[in-house]
Amino acid sequence: MGSEVAASALLAEDETALLRRALLEWGGPARCSDQLAVGMGFESERDLLDQCPRLRRALADDVPLAPVDWARILLAVEIVFVSDLAGTGFEWSTTTGLSDEATIKALRSVQRKLGRTVRQYYGETPSDAPRP
Repeated sequence: MGSEVAASALLAEDETALLRRALLEWGGPARCSDQLAVGMGFESERDLLDQCPRLRRALADDVPLAPVDWARILLAVEIVFVSDLAGTGFEWSTTTGLSDEATIKALRSVQRKLGRTVRQYYGETPSDAPRP
């Protein structure tokens, strides 16, 4: 499935900070259904809420993460930023203190930088299960 890689090997500090802040939105203003959480590669909404602190710590401590975790992070961040139905959406700048403009610019950079790492999950649900 690919080797683990730390945030510092892929992203700038401000990009890692954005991911950490976005993951904090889950369980706060953002709300997720079990179905959406499963689509993002988590077992359930509860698993998403349990995994976000682990992923945030790993990013903060520069712990290497598996490609599946990078894919889950990226998808969770994309949804929490943009979706007004499940994520923070319209209230993003109010709850995070980050402007939409700065966030989308940073998120596009993150998407480009994570492209090779998460490539195997394009069009797929991020999963630990071996692919056929």
